[in-house]
Amino acid sequence: MKISSSKIKHSTCLLLILSCMLMAISFVPQAVAATSISSLNPTSASVGTQVQLLANITTANAGYEVRFDDNVLASGNATGTDVDVNFTVPQTTAGVHNVKIVDVTTGDNATQLFAVLTSLSLKIDAPEPPQQFSEGDSVPITVNITGGEPSRVYTANVTVQTPNNVSYASLLDVTTSSVGTGVNDTTYPGNFTLGANGNFSGNYKIFLNGALDVETVFVGITKSTEYHRAQAVDVKAVYAADENVSLTITGKDLRHEVNLTADSTGTVQYAGWAVPLNASIGTYTLNISSITGPTVKNPPDTQNFTVPGFAMNITTKNLAGDVVPAVDVKVFEVGALVGNGTTGATGSTVVMLELGNYSSEAFFRSQKVGERGMEVFEAAGLDFSCNLTNLNVTVVADIGGKTTGIPGAGIYLTPENKSLVTDITGSTVARSLLPNASYSLNVSRYSVPFNQSVTVPTLLDAGEPVAWFNVTVVCPTRTLQVRAVKVDGQAINGVVVRATESLGGAPYVANTDSTGKASFNAVFGEYSVTVYSGSGIKLNETDVDLFQDQNVTVYCDLYGLSLSVKVVDYFGQPLSNVNLTLQMGSSEFLTGLTQSNGTATFEGIIGGNLEVTAYLPGQTQPSAVQNFLVESSETVEIQIGRYTTLMGFLVETNQLMVTGMVAAIVVVVLVLEIYRRRRSSTSEVK
Repeated sequence: MKISSSKIKHSTCLLLILSCMLMAISFVPQAVAATSISSLNPTSASVGTQVQLLANITTANAGYEVRFDDNVLASGNATGTDVDVNFTVPQTTAGVHNVKIVDVTTGDNATQLFAVLTSLSLKIDAPEPPQQFSEGDSVPITVNITGGEPSRVYTANVTVQTPNNVSYASLLDVTTSSVGTGVNDTTYPGNFTLGANGNFSGNYKIFLNGALDVETVFVGITKSTEYHRAQAVDVKAVYAADENVSLTITGKDLRHEVNLTADSTGTVQYAGWAVPLNASIGTYTLNISSITGPTVKNPPDTQNFTVPGFAMNITTKNLAGDVVPAVDVKVFEVGALVGNGTTGATGSTVVMLELGNYSSEAFFRSQKVGERGMEVFEAAGLDFSCNLTNLNVTVVADIGGKTTGIPGAGIYLTPENKSLVTDITGSTVARSLLPNASYSLNVSRYSVPFNQSVTVPTLLDAGEPVAWFNVTVVCPTRTLQVRAVKVDGQAINGVVVRATESLGGAPYVANTDSTGKASFNAVFGEYSVTVYSGSGIKLNETDVDLFQDQNVTVYCDLYGLSLSVKVVDYFGQPLSNVNLTLQMGSSEFLTGLTQSNGTATFEGIIGGNLEVTAYLPGQTQPSAVQNFLVESSETVEIQIGRYTTLMGFLVETNQLMVTGMVAAIVVVVLVLEIYRRRRSSTSEVK
């Protein structure tokens, strides 16, 4: 068939067009995620505010930076292409600023505007509690500006409202820096409008520019809100010059009264009364009022203070030094109960006690277990020893004439109703028991009791409590007789019997005698009994509960089997004089030679996974290796397909096949040649 030149041209043009389209497609850039900011929350705030930024970057799982006016505020790695990060608005001026997210890998970025707001705030430099301002003190006030315009003077209006609802003001100029920050200080009442004073006890409210920021400070008539025993209560109040006042302190079983006179400045100061050494922990009320006038205060000069006590951290411990929870501690002063607490999981409780000498008692389960005295000077920690004993229980057994600890023994202790389990050494401990009580031990293994009559009358030694009280419980042994037999019930002599306890430990091992028996005197428990051949091949196993004497028969179905191995060639013809090696386990080997029927028989073998290796006569390399699962006496077959028997000789099968094919081809050629010649002869005759 002839193809026209026009068709060739059309086809060539089509191929060129398709090639160009494929090249163009290959250069089209793949779609990628663009770097962008999803949201800023909030979009405007003052300096120091936390802002959440949600964004996407171009490169998955790559690094990113968050920049505020090109200053890096945060960085990290994206989750996929998502970014969720918080940053703090830095010190900067008021107005609009740029927040930028940058893909560190590609440099891609996105920007969103953020507004910084001007913020004015108040700070009061107050004493550290329990110290406080008292009447007539100066109160330091600080005005702080952030996010302001650079180098600008701001005027702050600070107003103080006194407890009697009178307000006083002060105008304070604050000049900002180049980054919009500024600070200035003033004091109340010194820098405020005429008449400003701190002559009243109570809360003073401080306002900035109206209600922009509000702070509250308390002014009292004492220097502190807490006083311990023997500490002088320092009083300071403001009245008229030389005015006579009455001071009264009241509390539990306490009342103190004194008349005082203000000095020439109108200040009443008094530190002539100390908290008595027998004062109770609690709240006390101090009141000052004018006797002669002219001062009348509203609100009145009344204030509470406390006698708090010192925090005494009491830790109860038993005689062995272990901490003891759930102990009730009671503290007495001159016979009166003044404090109590119950120890927690750490054995500790905190009791507030004032300066002085105390006696204390400890109670465990309503029984007194200890007492001690304590002298309190300051907050402290102390140990309280309790008459409580640790009970150590050890479970042992006679194994091969040696006393051995038995792990995994369960002990139920009454009346504690506590369950214990012995460790690898055979021991377990019940901690912090009342030493003069009676206890019972129910001992078991595998949840089967073997001793329910162990009674411990007390945990005392010669009538005295001790740190440790030891009890030993003997675990009984049981006789385990194992008989190993063949599948027909005949005894197996000389095999190894191994009894291993489920909880571990050294196994019991013995060889069977002429009757197929092996005996053990083993600890009460559960066992796995395994029978092995002398060479270590596993014959069978069974589980035994040895909670009483046991006679166990283990049938070794794989022991003493007869295995016939037949070796054949490619066509299934028997091969004689083949050397066979039978491997049982990892180290036991038997050998045999096939007879004229191609079979070799192995007697008394152990079944299971067996490996048979076949060596042809005169060869040192194996011709076949085959594995068999043998579970009964049987005949198995190995085919050596590489060879074929021909007139008593071994011939490689592939050579025989090639020879046969060549012979067949020769025969076919001869037949065709004869046919051709006969056909030619017939044609000539005609």
